[in-house]
Amino acid sequence: MDPHVRDCVRSYTEDWAIVNRKYHKLGTGFNPNTLDKQKERQKGLPKQIFESDEAPDGNSYQDEQDDLKRRSMSIDDTPRGSWACSIFDLKNSLPDALLPNLLDRTPNEEIDHHNEDQRKSSRHKELFALHPAPDEEEPIERLSVPEVPKEHFGQRLLVKCLSLKFEIEIEPIFASLALYDVKEKKKISENFYFDLNSEQMKGMLRPHVPPAAISTLARSAIFSITYPSQDVFLVIKLEKVLQQGDIGECAEPYMIFKESDAAKNKEKLEKLKGQAEQFCQRLGKYRMPFAWTAIHLMNIVSSAGSLERDSTEVEVGTGERKGSWSERRNSSIVGRRSLERTTSGDEACNLSSFRPATLTVTNFFKQEGDRLSDEDLYKFLADMRRPSSVLRRLRPITAQLKIDISPAPENPHYCLTPELLQVKLYPDSRVRPTREILEFPARDVYVPNTTYRNLLYVYPQSLNFANRQGSARNITVKVQFMYGEDPSNAMPVIFGKSSCPEFSKEAYTAVVYHNRSPDFHEEIKIKLPATLTDHHHLLFTFYHVSCQQKQNTPLETPVGYTWIPMLQNGRLKTGQFCLPVSLEKPPQAYSVLSPEVPLPGMKWVDNHKGVFNVEVVAVSSLHTQDPYLDKFFALVHALDEHMFPVRIGDMRIMENNLENELKSSISALNSSQLEPVVRFLHLLLDKLILLVVRPPVIAGQIVNLGQASFEAMASIINRLHKNLDGNQDQHGRNSLLASYIYYVFRLPNTYPNSPSPGPGGLGGSVHYATMARSAVRPASLNLNRSRSLSNSNPDISGTPTSPDDEVRSIIGTKATDRSCNRMSSHTETSSFLQTLTGRLPTKKLFHEELALQWVVCSGSVREAALQQAWFFFELMVKSMVHHLYFADKLDAPRKNRFPERFMDDVSALVSTIAGDIVSRFQKVMADNYTEPSSATSPPASCLLENTQGSSSAFWFSLPSLQDTEMVERLNTSLAFFLNDLLSIMDRGFVFALIKTCYKQVSSKLYSLTNPSNLASLRLDFLRIICSHEHYVTLNLPCSLLTPPASPSPSVSSATSQSSGFSTNVQDQKIANMFELSLPFRQQHYLAGLVLTELAVILDPDAEGLFGLHKKVINMVHNLLSSHDSDPRYADPQVKARVAMLYLPLIGVIMETVPQLYDFTESHNQRGRPSCVAVDDYESEGGSMISQTVAMAIAGTSVPQLTRPSSFLLPSSSGRQHSTFSTESSRSLLICLLWVLKNADESVLQKWFTDLSVLQLNRLLDLLYLCVSCFEYKGKKVFERMNSLTFKKSKDMRAKLEEAILGSIGARQEMVRRSRGQLERSPSGSAFGSQENLRWRKDMTHWRQNTEKLDKSRAEIEHEALIDGNLATEANLIILDTLEIVVQTVSVTESKESILGGVLKVLLHSMACNQSALYLQHCFATQRALVSKFPELLFEEETEQCADLCLRLLRHCSSSISTIRSHASASLYLLMRQNFEIGNNFARVKMQVTMSLSSLVGTSQNFNEEFLRRSLKTILTYAEEDLELRETTFPDQVQDLVFNLHMILSDTVKMKEHQEDPEMLIDLMYRIAKGYQNSPDLRLTWLQNMAGKHSERSNHAESAQCLVHSAALVAEYLSMLEDRKYLPVGCVTFQNISSNVLEESAVSDDVVSPDEEGICSGKYFTEAGLVGLLEQAAASFSMAGMYEAVNEVYKVLIPIHEANRDAKKLSTIHGKLQEAFSKIVHQDGKRMFGTYFRVGFYGTKFGDLDEQEFVYKEPAITKLAEISHRLEGFYGERFGEDVLEVIKDSNPVDKCKLDPNKAYIQITYVEPYFDTYEMKDRITYFDKNYNLRRFMYCTPFTLDGRAHGDLHEQFKRKTILTTSHAFPYIKTRINVIHKEEIILTPIEVAIEDMQKKTQELAFATHQDPADPKMLQMVLQGSVGTTVNQGPLEVAQVFLSEIPNDPKLFRHHNKLRLCFKDFTKRYGRGPQGTCQVQWLLPPQAGTRAVTQGCPGVLPPAQVPCAAHSSPAQPFPVGAAAPWLQGPCCSSGGN
Repeated sequence: MDPHVRDCVRSYTEDWAIVNRKYHKLGTGFNPNTLDKQKERQKGLPKQIFESDEAPDGNSYQDEQDDLKRRSMSIDDTPRGSWACSIFDLKNSLPDALLPNLLDRTPNEEIDHHNEDQRKSSRHKELFALHPAPDEEEPIERLSVPEVPKEHFGQRLLVKCLSLKFEIEIEPIFASLALYDVKEKKKISENFYFDLNSEQMKGMLRPHVPPAAISTLARSAIFSITYPSQDVFLVIKLEKVLQQGDIGECAEPYMIFKESDAAKNKEKLEKLKGQAEQFCQRLGKYRMPFAWTAIHLMNIVSSAGSLERDSTEVEVGTGERKGSWSERRNSSIVGRRSLERTTSGDEACNLSSFRPATLTVTNFFKQEGDRLSDEDLYKFLADMRRPSSVLRRLRPITAQLKIDISPAPENPHYCLTPELLQVKLYPDSRVRPTREILEFPARDVYVPNTTYRNLLYVYPQSLNFANRQGSARNITVKVQFMYGEDPSNAMPVIFGKSSCPEFSKEAYTAVVYHNRSPDFHEEIKIKLPATLTDHHHLLFTFYHVSCQQKQNTPLETPVGYTWIPMLQNGRLKTGQFCLPVSLEKPPQAYSVLSPEVPLPGMKWVDNHKGVFNVEVVAVSSLHTQDPYLDKFFALVHALDEHMFPVRIGDMRIMENNLENELKSSISALNSSQLEPVVRFLHLLLDKLILLVVRPPVIAGQIVNLGQASFEAMASIINRLHKNLDGNQDQHGRNSLLASYIYYVFRLPNTYPNSPSPGPGGLGGSVHYATMARSAVRPASLNLNRSRSLSNSNPDISGTPTSPDDEVRSIIGTKATDRSCNRMSSHTETSSFLQTLTGRLPTKKLFHEELALQWVVCSGSVREAALQQAWFFFELMVKSMVHHLYFADKLDAPRKNRFPERFMDDVSALVSTIAGDIVSRFQKVMADNYTEPSSATSPPASCLLENTQGSSSAFWFSLPSLQDTEMVERLNTSLAFFLNDLLSIMDRGFVFALIKTCYKQVSSKLYSLTNPSNLASLRLDFLRIICSHEHYVTLNLPCSLLTPPASPSPSVSSATSQSSGFSTNVQDQKIANMFELSLPFRQQHYLAGLVLTELAVILDPDAEGLFGLHKKVINMVHNLLSSHDSDPRYADPQVKARVAMLYLPLIGVIMETVPQLYDFTESHNQRGRPSCVAVDDYESEGGSMISQTVAMAIAGTSVPQLTRPSSFLLPSSSGRQHSTFSTESSRSLLICLLWVLKNADESVLQKWFTDLSVLQLNRLLDLLYLCVSCFEYKGKKVFERMNSLTFKKSKDMRAKLEEAILGSIGARQEMVRRSRGQLERSPSGSAFGSQENLRWRKDMTHWRQNTEKLDKSRAEIEHEALIDGNLATEANLIILDTLEIVVQTVSVTESKESILGGVLKVLLHSMACNQSALYLQHCFATQRALVSKFPELLFEEETEQCADLCLRLLRHCSSSISTIRSHASASLYLLMRQNFEIGNNFARVKMQVTMSLSSLVGTSQNFNEEFLRRSLKTILTYAEEDLELRETTFPDQVQDLVFNLHMILSDTVKMKEHQEDPEMLIDLMYRIAKGYQNSPDLRLTWLQNMAGKHSERSNHAESAQCLVHSAALVAEYLSMLEDRKYLPVGCVTFQNISSNVLEESAVSDDVVSPDEEGICSGKYFTEAGLVGLLEQAAASFSMAGMYEAVNEVYKVLIPIHEANRDAKKLSTIHGKLQEAFSKIVHQDGKRMFGTYFRVGFYGTKFGDLDEQEFVYKEPAITKLAEISHRLEGFYGERFGEDVLEVIKDSNPVDKCKLDPNKAYIQITYVEPYFDTYEMKDRITYFDKNYNLRRFMYCTPFTLDGRAHGDLHEQFKRKTILTTSHAFPYIKTRINVIHKEEIILTPIEVAIEDMQKKTQELAFATHQDPADPKMLQMVLQGSVGTTVNQGPLEVAQVFLSEIPNDPKLFRHHNKLRLCFKDFTKRYGRGPQGTCQVQWLLPPQAGTRAVTQGCPGVLPPAQVPCAAHSSPAQPFPVGAAAPWLQGPCCSSGGN
């Protein structure tokens, strides 16, 4: 057999040797944290119970509230309601389960022990399984296993032909199918022949057709389309048996007859049938063309309703779905990177997923005899796509062809390859098969050959016999494949068509009737023999067929001959031929010559011109069909076989010339076509490698071809890389090359040789141990190499005789096993490998040679090698492994595995490449940026975004991008190489290499301005190396930290697994283990590098490394998560060892505390309130008071508003460094928790002992942050987030929508918020955080999208389940750590501050949303802590005691019984411990009462039912506590519980009034009043009120609450300590508000502040007082009452002066200056409140009935507004029909009201001052502050009308006095006194005139003068009776002197008023004309005569024009003095 054939076949069949590292899958490169793996690891998680998930929905709660509202309206039982009933309630309720042994006295150690066991039991082992991996692009260290080299298929279509039926059935019809691409003008598949004739029809041909092989009966075929496009057609051609007459005549009957008329035309049909039978009998073996049709494939596919139609335009209206689907699919195409996909231009044509369709083709076109060629067909097809197709006008042949088209299944059964071999899974040979149809791709496909294929297609195209003499009209061509000249030498290698034998010796073309120069459309498919000789040729014989039966004329007459020799100069001959035709049989030995050669004595048609056109196409994996490749292979084989001289083409090469020829042929490989190079890639590379390893011996000389081969390889590889760039993975590895190395490459001299061991071979069968782990499907590891051949070919003998059979026996079923598994676990010794002759067994090892060549190469070769360094590195590694394996060295010590020389080469190579990376990087940086400015700012990175934000612009030069990529690729290739070397070479050696690389980079790093890019490269490098599966072992996790002798002692691989965790850690200086000390870094080399990188990059002072935070954190996260899931480290002790490698991580993260994202801020209950800026906090550090009421009341410690105290440790740069992103912070913290969880506790404890207090506090802060970071979000949030579908809308349309909907959303949201209906998350924060409110806006908008991207219910459940488990596990780890800290510090002195910190973290965790499981453990720890250090709570940390009480109470009201029972147990023990310390637990009592009050006051979702049960539980404990039964303790507990119960009852009420702000505040006010004798609680409630007011923007009231609080504090402070500068109780505050005196502690029941537990809150201190006052000042300022701000500061200034606090004083004076300047600027512009009297009437109002209040409303509130508000509110409560608003302000007569209705009367009132008061109330502020009296007027007449004439118009003035002065701590105050003054008509007139005079005075004194104002006043001089001016008044009241002496006074007073009035007019505005008043003459005279001298001198009588009887001048006219001359005289 030909050596080339032998090599090809071997290359396709030989087993691959695959290197598999046993634990490779456990390295981080195969990261376990993919979603599926995580799902796997998350199986069986318990469901954690969270109260927030259990809570009822907002809605049901709301309804309950509404019911309550409707039901009850009264506060009858005032806050201190009846004790008796509440005790009764409690006694009868049920307690929760009691905790066993709670009251036993157990030693602390035992308790701790018990708690720990409980905590540690059934914990989740793998923390990272609960934490989603950070989303990063494909991790850099992931190397995908290359695809298995396999046969190439495009997208596969299954076409089934079901039936073919014509209108008449008279003869058999034969059909064929093929695909054509119109655009490429190419037939893109071979023909598929099928036969759908009935048995009866087939019978007509019986004599001509031998029995059919089953393979030719196929009716379904699989087509492959690599480049699907809109231009692909499925063409169906029909033929029939040859008959007399041209095609038109023969087709006629098919067009005229209809099936329906069969009966009518019976005779005609019979006749036709008879004729057909005759023709079949006579001409049965000839065919004629009949008809054709075409199907536009893509129409079918797309109309079949593609499941994921990839329309380029995704319709927007349908939401996201489509877009995301299509993206998803495309990405998978790119991901698979299979060649055919990436290049397919038309993505829209996707054949893999359309719905199967059944087509019925009804029209066929008659085949035109002169239009048979492919050219004509393409014209027709192109025409078919046009709407006005010519074809449509033709008359069709009607028929019905049914075919099914569907995507081909993955592994179809009963499938035959194009060679008719069965594809595996062929259960039964008798089943009708499906044929795979060979594709002729429209464009090149670059896939290496992997199967044996050797086919030849012959296409006769046309014949021109026009000039041939003689009769030759019905011409057919017989085609034969001959192996000699004798006619019997025809080979049975021509594939049959349909219903015939599988192979035949000849094929005939169809006949075109009476055509001397016919076209043909046949395709003849031939199976080429494996070895061709010069005698193989194609023979064409031309016949004339006589259609008519004539006497003595033969059926066929030969009319010409021609032939094509198959080989030409040893190469297969293919292509287009135009051959001359000979008229007579060719002579002897013709086959070696071509017919073009003029043979002597032969006759030719048309003078030896070419008359026959034929095309020959080969599809072969043996024949390269490329001259350069052919030459190279021929020379190599010649060397192999030692056959000289070699004939190549026309040359003969002698041995002496061989070397040059060989070298030139190697370098000429570059000129070859790419496609054949790729197809024969495996063989080509094998041969080149062989030349390197075994240099040939030519003429006795060894010729070294190493360098030539190396260069050739480098250039081929680069060529592939450049031309097939779509075919690479993320590291730029070409997939064809990668799979060559992975599967195909093996060391050449390890071929298992023939049975006798030849030189260099190992002989025998080589057993593979670890190598051959199958990388694909292990299912078929051992292939059965059975022979599965179709047995229908009679010519094949059983034993291999010919080379073909030999090939066949080698292949067996290999070619057809599609699972493509050649990774069998042993190699068989194949028989065809002869001992290699001509090669001396010079053993050169490939890797050594490769390293040497690479080190010494230079110039372009070196460049080429560097470009594709990965290839040579991987080749070298595989070669090394094979060498070790075959030389049995895998168990040898690593030191001795490789020779020194090779190791030196590797060192040199690594070192130069590392240098290359750095120098090229610098070059890239230099080239990339030609800076236009001389800015020195660092260049923006081309690898990473530059976060420095440099200002200068850079011009980017193009090549740099490739260079950058090249540097990155080189860097990763080197890293992967070193990673691989770690598995096979001495580790010390490899570490030294890593160190070299590191040094190279580091030396450059510090000289760069912007190091982040280089650092990023170094990170990638490190990350890849650390992805090694033995990373942990490499770090020697167990050796002691004593500096080792070598940089890292080498452990032989045999012991490396076992030695992993054997030695014990002795007690060494523990710090070394926790710091990145030198010993640590030497010992744990790689871990040291990783942690150092982390520390360097996270260092806030590291310049320009911001961009790398995420990257480096992901690296650590990735490592830890892979250790976590690694089964080798599952054992806890082993894990502890692994964790030891990361102990320094704790320190590193502690350093970053200030930069971590502040998760605590998202709780507005704890975070900083959003309205207060941070700097305010920091400037006023010590004395701030929480603005969030909840905290104020809870009495938590101050710093919690921002960060826990030590977060504010001043860092060098004053916290200007960037904060990490949430994701990075979260990743860091989860890493920290992992280390804490898995590290050895004793080690941690020792380390904690060494830490300073400051450091320990930092650690506690970190834990505090962890609590917030991993807090459970709650199922509702998941649902909500889901409905938000966070996807940002991509298009403007959505943005617009968002803007429109969003704004509405925001409004509704506001309304909802004001009603307090927001669903609160349990932490009391509205949806997690305040910043999020913006974001919630989108929420309302996106709700509509829920149906789109929704996760399923189950997914949400699953997410919540995972999140719940993560939260629980994280908090338990924190708890474990806290316990260790407690154990550590309990022995040290500094424990106070630390324990305080521990407690703070504990409390914080209780405040977060926690699972029941965690809370149980948490409470257990808390109980233990309190019992160990009672003084901690009861002496030092008062605030924490308060906090603890608040938390416990909160959990006592939990809906989950276990939480309640634990919380109540904790609370009970707390009281008990407090009692045991001092026989009274006043402190706890106090704190609990305050906590409950604050809970009640602030919590929205607070459930008193559950709390009642907890109270009962506490009572039960007290009753069962035998030890303390004799003491007062049980009674005290009972007292406390009942007191709490009372508060609860108040709560219920408060809940009812949640919606009624006034009522709510009243209620809080009463409750506060109830605590008059318990200052702490009163303060709490005042704070609650302040908070409520602030919420409603009642700043003045809020300020009053704070002033009251301050007065209260002052009162008690003055009792406690006598300091001159402090205010003396309330009195000091009188100036601020007269109401403050009610805070004075003078009643008898006042407790003395010295008593235990009283006044212990943080406010009862000087700082507390200062804080309250500052807040009050701020509130006053917000209310615009700047005068009050001054008063407040008057109290504050002395305190600061006494403390010499200049900073504070300067701030205060600054604020004062601000206040006063605002008073000046805002003069006349300030508005305070508007006041209304509101009266309630009707029993429905309960205790409000007949109550009157003055309401203070915001400034400029109109009557309609308040009326609307109250009407709306009470209407909702009682029903609209029940409520009535009384419209007038008359006194209400109760008897006249409907008892079933509720009435409200609302009147506008004005502040009322007596005259004497007006002296003090000068400014606007004075007149609006400290108001107690208000007045409103009601006009009436005696007969009941409101208005009458002047003389009957009375007026009632009502003056109301309120119980307190406004502004007060509430906005409505009871009216306590009411007086009425009734004015007689004349008094009314007097008042009127006075008012007018006043207005006039005001108007005339304007400066500058305001004529408009004046005119308004003048025109508006109207009295109570409409439009009756002063004149009318004078006429009515002054016309005569009254008879009643009582009225004299009034009379005179009125006259004086007039006098005053006229005086005012007389003065007028200065500088303008004098004003004079005009009265009618009689009036004037009368007035004068009646003793009013000088009112108007009689001389000035007005001119008639201006007088009018009732009115001085017409309304609306200009004032008279502006008109007539009569008015110009001077005044009096």
